[in-house]
Amino acid sequence: MDPVTLVVTALAAGASAGLTGTATQGITDAYVGLKGLLRRCFAGRDPEVLDAEETEPEAWRARFGGQLTAADVDDEVRTAAERLLAATDPAGSQVGKYTVDVREAKGVQVGDNNTQTNTFN
Repeated sequence: MDPVTLVVTALAAGASAGLTGTATQGITDAYVGLKGLLRRCFAGRDPEVLDAEETEPEAWRARFGGQLTAADVDDEVRTAAERLLAATDPAGSQVGKYTVDVREAKGVQVGDNNTQTNTFN
């Protein structure tokens, strides 16, 4: 999974667990920790993009609006995102659901319950 997708997916999963009341202390701590690391990345930029409690990855991606780049996702941020996903979806993490490599792929969607129509010329 590309670094930005990993982060937005983790943020959405953490927010969703918190809003549904299913968040354990471990999920809450991992969510707060990831947002804290991202605030460091946003030093000098608009840190308020992290203040939402969005539950959809695409909503997070829209909020970041290109401000979060793969260069912002260092090993510490990646590890925090993976830890949050493992806490919110242990079964999915265990089988590698969040480890997707789509380098050089075309017409790919990552996620559950997607619909896509491709027209290649």
